[in-house]
Amino acid sequence: MLVVMKAHATPEQVSAVCNKIEALGYRAHSIPGAERTAIGITGNKGEVEPGTLEEMPGVQEVIPVTKSYKLVSRDMKAENTVISFPGTAATFGGPGLAIVAGPCAIESREQAFAVAERVHRSGAQFFRGGAYKPRTSPYSFQGLGEEGLRIMSEVRDQFGMKIVTEAIDHESLDLVEKYADVIQIGARNMQNFSLLKRAGRSRKPVLLKRGMSATLEEFLMAAEYVMSEGNYKVILCERGVRTFADHTRNTLDLSLIPAVQRLSHLPILVDPSHGTGKRNKVTPLSRASVAVGADGLLIEVHCDPDKALSDGMQSLYPDQFDELMSQVRQIAAVVNRTVPAIGEHARVPANRGVSSSLRAAQP
Repeated sequence: MLVVMKAHATPEQVSAVCNKIEALGYRAHSIPGAERTAIGITGNKGEVEPGTLEEMPGVQEVIPVTKSYKLVSRDMKAENTVISFPGTAATFGGPGLAIVAGPCAIESREQAFAVAERVHRSGAQFFRGGAYKPRTSPYSFQGLGEEGLRIMSEVRDQFGMKIVTEAIDHESLDLVEKYADVIQIGARNMQNFSLLKRAGRSRKPVLLKRGMSATLEEFLMAAEYVMSEGNYKVILCERGVRTFADHTRNTLDLSLIPAVQRLSHLPILVDPSHGTGKRNKVTPLSRASVAVGADGLLIEVHCDPDKALSDGMQSLYPDQFDELMSQVRQIAAVVNRTVPAIGEHARVPANRGVSSSLRAAQP
């Protein structure tokens, strides 16, 4: 069920409705909109008797929500959700495209700072990097753990970029929550419901990647798990699904973008690095992602991909990322989106601590 408040309902009236819903044994989710506040009701097994709520001051109407995902749905909130960060113009879901860039894994402070300097200069507002790496092989590099999180925290201090990094279990989520600005839940954990609930109890935004074989409804229901715990700052991410195709690592499903935007108010990004697994396909699919209406991109960048400890084949060289950003800016303008200009808001670190030998040339 969904309680739609009147446009000029007071905070006290909204609070009274929420208290009434809680008194009935349900959970109330108040989500303010541009013109009205909607209150979602969860925890009910069937239809809630609307009579007791419809007569309350400030209530416009009580309507049923037939979809299994309620809080994620546009029935709950008609306008797009925009997730912002104090002290910066960077957003997820706003008119500006969110550009998240960095190495697949944090390997060292020198490596992280070398990449961060380049992607920041090119216009990236968010720095991505893995401190915990769930790998197919138990013998592959698993990440630096808390040391990697500390390095990313230093990157934020030096360059001002917000940090996006993955949590793989409850223990790592506690640390990621401490250091990062955005908690990523990876494809392998999209239906780790215990982890989703724990992320839902965090106050940090959650970037949720689509599972490798997840349907649209399963994807949205995973987001519902996070939101049902009270965290409404969820960002979706399409990163490719597994199919019969063998010319790419995954099949990037760009049709998901308009499908999600029709059904949900949440912002959705595209990860063409994991979506293709091929360096030469990342830029073309980035162009297509922006053209189809994605709210941002996740791009893997490494100064020496051939020596990367994780996913080097899909990581761009910094110069290639510069070119990607140049092309994305042109397409963004056509679809009425913006991207920071090269060098805009760039911060030159006081102590670079970066070896010039890591600034590798194009292959």
